Amino acid sequence: MVCQACGNPVTAEVHFCPRCGAQVVAAPVSPPNPAAYPPAYAMRPPRVQRHLQTLGILWCIFGAYRIVSGLIGLFVMRVMTFRNFGDPSWDWGWGGHFHGAPWMAFLFPIIAVVSVVTAFLAFLVGFGLLRRQSWGRVLGIVVAILALLKFPIGTALGIYTLWVLVPAESGMEYDAIADHS
Repeated sequence: MVCQACGNPVTAEVHFCPRCGAQVVAAPVSPPNPAAYPPAYAMRPPRVQRHLQTLGILWCIFGAYRIVSGLIGLFVMRVMTFRNFGDPSWDWGWGGHFHGAPWMAFLFPIIAVVSVVTAFLAFLVGFGLLRRQSWGRVLGIVVAILALLKFPIGTALGIYTLWVLVPAESGMEYDAIADHS
């Protein structure tokens, strides 16, 4: 028996092709009437297979976005805490000098750690989904739930990821195409 989508040889007890993830159906004994075949657009691959590459790429882009936004946040915090912006004669116009808030200096490591951890997780999810790793789906669901808090981009990506990966059918489809090595 072969997969109808990619031609990969499969065994009779397999329901999804391990190579492309398409559903494998047993060939009928006698071919039906050619007019009974569904149109080409109806023979689409399963939902997880259609969206997996897009999800992986979007998670990698989100990781890069988190790094850039963290660097911008660190720059803004540094500018806000730098004493008089390096010029002791600089006046803000209301008669006083801005000396920076010392408590803001404690935010540097927090912003740096949060940016690095979220970017690392986003890249890891992207890698896991693109490489179809067996742990990619579970990590993707967990990180998508956390990303819901990062409005608006993280929220949109989290909802899209949960829509693709959470249903029970998605779990079976992903297990069929996952690399279990």
